[in-house]
Amino acid sequence: MPTPKKPAPQDADSIKTYTLLGADRSFYQSDTPGTLGGYRPRKIYGRLDCPSAIRAITRGGYVRHRVFFADEATAIAAGYRPCAVCLREKYLLWKVLPL
Repeated sequence: MPTPKKPAPQDADSIKTYTLLGADRSFYQSDTPGTLGGYRPRKIYGRLDCPSAIRAITRGGYVRHRVFFADEATAIAAGYRPCAVCLREKYLLWKVLPL
C-alpha cells in the first residue's frame, strides 16, 4: 500500500504574495490578490475577466505592462481610467466628466 504524501509545511517563505500598484503609483506586496487589472501604457483599468484584455494576452501582448489594483478607488487615484469594454458605463461617465 503506498504511503500518503505529507502536505508541505507552511512557513513564511511559502505564503503567496501579490504585487499591486498603489495610489502613489508605486508597487507593493499584498497577501490578497488585486480585484482589477490595468494596462500601464494607456493607464486603463478594468475587470480581470475583461474580453479585450484576455484577447490581448492570448495574442501574446499586454502581459509585461499589466498591473493590478486592490480596488477601483486606488486605480483612479493612480491616474487610470475605466476600460471602455468591460466598464462601459463608468467609461462613458469618465469621458463626460474626467476625474
